[in-house]
Amino acid sequence: MKKNETYQGKVVSLGSEGEGIIKTDGTTAFVPFCLVGEEVSFKALKVKDSIAYGKLENLNTKSPDRVSPPCPVFTKCGGCDIQHMNYTAQLKFKQDSVSSTLWKIGGVEARVDETIPCDKDYRYRNKLALPIGVNANGETICGFYAPHSHRIVDIPDCLIQAEWIKQVISAVKKFSKENKVQGYNEETRTGILRRIVVRELGGKFIFALVTAKKINCAPLITELEKSFKDFTFLLNINPSQGNAIFSDSWQIVRGAGYFEAEECGIKYRAGAQTFVQVNDDIRAKLYARVLEEADEGAVALDLYSGGGMLTAMLAKKCGTAYGVEIVKEASRLADELKEANGLNGKMFNICGAVENEIENVFKLTEGKKRIIVCDPPRKGMERSVVKAVAQSGADKIVLISCNPATLARDLGLLTGGLEEIGGALYKMCSYNSPYEVTSITPFDMFPQTKWCETLVVLSKKIPTEAKAE
Repeated sequence: MKKNETYQGKVVSLGSEGEGIIKTDGTTAFVPFCLVGEEVSFKALKVKDSIAYGKLENLNTKSPDRVSPPCPVFTKCGGCDIQHMNYTAQLKFKQDSVSSTLWKIGGVEARVDETIPCDKDYRYRNKLALPIGVNANGETICGFYAPHSHRIVDIPDCLIQAEWIKQVISAVKKFSKENKVQGYNEETRTGILRRIVVRELGGKFIFALVTAKKINCAPLITELEKSFKDFTFLLNINPSQGNAIFSDSWQIVRGAGYFEAEECGIKYRAGAQTFVQVNDDIRAKLYARVLEEADEGAVALDLYSGGGMLTAMLAKKCGTAYGVEIVKEASRLADELKEANGLNGKMFNICGAVENEIENVFKLTEGKKRIIVCDPPRKGMERSVVKAVAQSGADKIVLISCNPATLARDLGLLTGGLEEIGGALYKMCSYNSPYEVTSITPFDMFPQTKWCETLVVLSKKIPTEAKAE
């Protein structure tokens, strides 16, 4: 296969990115926006050995799962991957993708349940983080980055965001034009407006404007007040050249800078940086499933516990829960959460390294049934944490992951699908582990994208002699 040449082929399967996989001329080609069974023409953009990456040129035959994407910038904007796939097919794709990834990376061979659907496959996000920049004419634009780039695709709306995104974009652009406050240019490091971040909590809004230097936000607030009533507004001044959204320089311009909210009976305080799952419907379903696995009277250990929301839920259900979090500020907020919900004596927050605290907590709770709940960041668990969890003796382990690839690695190590030898991981499939998978369930936290949240439950293996009895 040669670069820039056009080829034809049939899509035999989908990759983890949702792209079509085509085998032709002894080469495996990955072509986005195709569906299984479709005959397509594609241009080879990159060829290396027997692998190629292509661009879809023409659909010669169409899959019955194909739909017309409602978004006018789909394929140009990097926000969505699979709008061309009907929702039933999207759910099946994610189920298959989790199953395939767990086996290919982690050597985990287990049944994956059907994907839990979202009640709304559009307009589901409660959070917006929108880059602001300038176009070639120097006009301020708002949008999302094109795939694999930092080039902003200007948009008036986004269909996976709530309807209020239209008012936000309109207000930012009007403010920029009327007050001559230009969007930020990442290449020249000129301009002022860098990003607008918005979170909705039960009809209340938190706005955070990120700028390269301090500005007068009053005209923007006045414009937002035409569409939004109950909101707080913060200014974050970030002159750095890095990719971090926020700096440590904050100013509260309107309101208290946070809102009180409630989730599953737990009252909490949320600000611009508070982690809250972006999909209200799936968040509720996911947490409900976690609590189903937590037995009353058991001791729950919540790893990477952040601000303590899940720890508090587990404390109410089980009676005793420990949250372990290394970030001091998050652990402090968890203590405030404990006080606000009257969970003294039930909820215990520990600020420290996760791998160092598991054994300490379990020594304090010997003789009781114990469950570990672990919701790590996208990069997954550190090897030391996986080892500590595997050796903990917990009766049940519940893993939550937004990244099937790192989940596969961690789960492979926990179940013996993978083994670490000399610092490297090998797919051995020895399954020499005290734990086995009870269930694997994808949750469609992110419709129209390749991503999903996955809940895995592991339990202690029953010894062979005990089974015989």
